[in-house]
Amino acid sequence: MSVLAALRHPVFSIAFTVVCYAVALALHRRWRWVPPIVAASVPIVTLLLAARIPYADYNRGGNLLTWWLGPATVALAVPMYRNGRRLKRSLPRLLLVVFAGAVVGMTTAGGTAWLLGAPIAVAMSAVPKSVTTPIAVEVARELGGIPQITVALVILAGVLGATFGPAILAIFRVREDRSVGVAIGSASHGIGTASLVRRSELQSAVSSWAMAASGVVTSLLAAALALLLRHAKL
Repeated sequence: MSVLAALRHPVFSIAFTVVCYAVALALHRRWRWVPPIVAASVPIVTLLLAARIPYADYNRGGNLLTWWLGPATVALAVPMYRNGRRLKRSLPRLLLVVFAGAVVGMTTAGGTAWLLGAPIAVAMSAVPKSVTTPIAVEVARELGGIPQITVALVILAGVLGATFGPAILAIFRVREDRSVGVAIGSASHGIGTASLVRRSELQSAVSSWAMAASGVVTSLLAAALALLLRHAKL
């Protein structure tokens, strides 16, 4: 087997991805400002460009890793279950925060793109950037956006929220676990939620709930927006 063939083998892509992420986590533990996802992506992208390996070939192994996203997402329900009683008492207030966050996130993302002169399709692609990828893609399609742009913005929102979100909240003296959790979950979906698992079980529990609730609220708001856009074209 040639070196190039070996680099394109699914076993190599799985092993290389795991090693890159393990190194990225070690860097993150040493320097907290280093985002693990970005640090892990740099050597992978460099390898693909240097060896001219098509992403589709590398992703044959990546698909096996992606499959674990489902079980990993379901596992986020464990801290929710453990903190169920504490969450139950705060649900009305948390839902209000999620609703406000969804409105602000959709308006600022789409509105900023539109004000900067982006085509309407690009602006609509930015609207669902704060929810998890499967929901964001469907919302973008419903609004006439471009799913590929939406995926990139979703990842960017998650990485920025996971990296800088808690620090920004601390600057404004937002340190209460439920407040931090609902802010990160409604703004930075799964990536932000995963970053809270090592910080606080209650934060990750609230963030998991906020991520799910934000997906529902954003979908409903996007459906109403789609109806308005269609009515405006008539």
